[in-house]
Parts: sequence; structure tokens; C-alpha cells
Amino acid sequence: MRKFPKPTEQELKEGPQAVSFQIANGNARQTCILQTTLPTKAQAQKYLLANWPAVEKMARDALAMGAVEDGQIKLMMT
Repeated sequence: MRKFPKPTEQELKEGPQAVSFQIANGNARQTCILQTTLPTKAQAQKYLLANWPAVEKMARDALAMGAVEDGQIKLMMT
């Protein structure tokens, strides 16, 4: 099992990490941000990839409901 590096001072100062991604919206791309409770970017990225089907569904549901703020869909880790 791979061990993650310890959070840097910068990451500790910033607090929980967010990762951004895009989904297709017709011929356009929609920017999405997933806010996590994880301390490092590497862990947040791994969480996104491991849970991609559920995260993508949440993003598409939010897009369908029109829950776009400042041109972005903002999601929270559950």
C-alpha cells in the first residue's frame, strides 16, 4: 500500500484541499470543484479518481438543476 507524503506547511496552513475537474456539457466544458476534508492535494486527487462515478453523477445532477455559481459547480466530499 502506498503511503502519502506528510502534508506540507503550506497545505496545513491552507486546510482541507479542493480539486478541480471538468465535465462535458454538450460541445462545452463545465468546470467543477470538489471540496474535500483531506489534508493534501495528492489525497484529494486520489479520492476524486477512486470515486469518479459518484462525483461525476453529483456534478451532472447539479448541472441539470442549474446549481452553477460563478461559472463553476461546487461539490462537497461526503
